[in-house]
Amino acid sequence: QVQLVESGGGLVQAGASLRLSCAASGFDLSIYNIAWFRQAPGKEREFVAALAWTGRSTLYGDSVQGRFTISRDNAKNTAFLQMDSLKPEDTAVYFCAADRRTVTMRAGFEYRGQGTQVTVSS
Repeated sequence: QVQLVESGGGLVQAGASLRLSCAASGFDLSIYNIAWFRQAPGKEREFVAALAWTGRSTLYGDSVQGRFTISRDNAKNTAFLQMDSLKPEDTAVYFCAADRRTVTMRAGFEYRGQGTQVTVSS
């Protein structure tokens, strides 16, 4: 069964850190570009970060640049999103996605997870 499963979300105070994980099963994540998106209630989906399958290209949304870091562990078939200096405006459901065609996945993606809730209190 092909799936992506996120974990690591939770409730933290502003300034804290969280590390999200995205575990893939049923396919080889190492040959896929990966990305993280987030969606807050009443808002559109927002691009957070992306990492090319080669590992040579990373992209970040303007609102998280310098605070978040995307990475992957191909041996574990897992991707990560390290989130530092969290702000209340980072509160959202975060989900990971995988696609072989593009890195930014603006036009969509082949696989996505269900998401994990991140809540940052002030």
